Amino acid sequence: MAKGLLVASFDFSTAHEDEFHDWYDTEHLPERQRVPGIMNATRWIGADNPTYTVATYDLESLSVLQSPAYLAVGGANGSPWTKRVTNAATRIMRFTGDQILPGGLVSPDNAQGLLLASMNVDPAAEDEFNEWYNTEHIPFLASVPGVLTARRFKSADPTSERKYLALYNLETVDASRSAAWEKAAHTPWSARINRYFRDLLVIRCTRYHRG
Repeated sequence: MAKGLLVASFDFSTAHEDEFHDWYDTEHLPERQRVPGIMNATRWIGADNPTYTVATYDLESLSVLQSPAYLAVGGANGSPWTKRVTNAATRIMRFTGDQILPGGLVSPDNAQGLLLASMNVDPAAEDEFNEWYNTEHIPFLASVPGVLTARRFKSADPTSERKYLALYNLETVDASRSAAWEKAAHTPWSARINRYFRDLLVIRCTRYHRG
């Protein structure tokens, strides 16, 4: 059961596309797949902007990111290729967090679509925000046809760009554009809570398949 998550997202429009994909596929993901405790590594491409890329990593726990095996390839220990490519691209977001709902689900292997929603929230409304997310928003969206998993994560890093993140693994990205999704996502309670969102980031993706 996955208790932690790492998400990395880039806009690679300023990098060399072929090299960016070669680096990700032949060096970056394989390095991380060899780290004990990283349960899977999946790449996604923006459905609305194809120069956006998202990588998701289910973790046994966030402590994996402090392990010697991860630290040997992460951060300052990245390879020269990693540093060159990531400097050429534009980072959209890096998020690490604990799974707070349902608590231990893993990304399904058959998902071909993904919706990522990440945000901060006005502290004055945070309690109601979490109640809404846990008791209405996630359950409603999880019941939409084509939604395989609906999960919430919370960052424990005080320097994180955003505190909360939700991931929806989908049969296809079209599930997030359906009438059933719109009905589940837009309720009177949602309309009230949305006023308290800060720094909202939503990315719809299709699963990356190397050409």
